[in-house]
Amino acid sequence: MTNMYVLVLTIFVIWMAFFDANSMFIHQELRKDIKKLREQKEFLQGEINKDKEELQKFSDKWELEKLAREKYYMKKEKEEIFLIEYEDSLKIKKNE
Repeated sequence: MTNMYVLVLTIFVIWMAFFDANSMFIHQELRKDIKKLREQKEFLQGEINKDKEELQKFSDKWELEKLAREKYYMKKEKEEIFLIEYEDSLKIKKNE
């Protein structure tokens, strides 16, 4: 009798570990997916925090004006803008 119980128990464990819909391999794959999603969540949460700080910074009128002037070369009415370029910043090769 004990051999029959051991045999049935062994078959049951093998079935649950390898062939069942909730097998050990499926659980392992799902754990990997969960880990990857948690890492992605942490990365995206960091990006959200950076964007919130940037939005907070640009809620200030002077910071917004600074961005418009530096990045988009905007200007006020009746204002002149001069772009100064130095020789070492130019990408022209000098012929010697």
